[in-house]
Amino acid sequence: MATELKGTVPYEETLARLDIRLGRVVEVVPEPSAPRPAYRLTVDFGRYGRRVSVGRFTQHPPEELLGRQVVGVLNFEPRRVGDVLSEVLILGVQLPGAASGEATFLTPAREAKLGSKVF
Repeated sequence: MATELKGTVPYEETLARLDIRLGRVVEVVPEPSAPRPAYRLTVDFGRYGRRVSVGRFTQHPPEELLGRQVVGVLNFEPRRVGDVLSEVLILGVQLPGAASGEATFLTPAREAKLGSKVF
């Protein structure tokens, strides 16, 4: 079901305020303390360090996520998911036919430098 587009917003007040960067998934483990099925991902953002994210990417087997480059928002406030403090939001899109919130991750078409800014 399609929804209407949201109103226009100035770049300086929205995307320019977010620190969105490229990282690589270096560890994937199920996160049993999350309220819904989820993985705890450790993502390497190069010079910006490794960050933990809890995400609903469980339609992908762990070996499919491991080593993948993903896009993450580094400057959102950390958020507690179950027993884990999720430090970065890995961007994804809803999987068709999957439970609400089940996602597939965004990834570049070609390998790029870890920590690269998304624009």
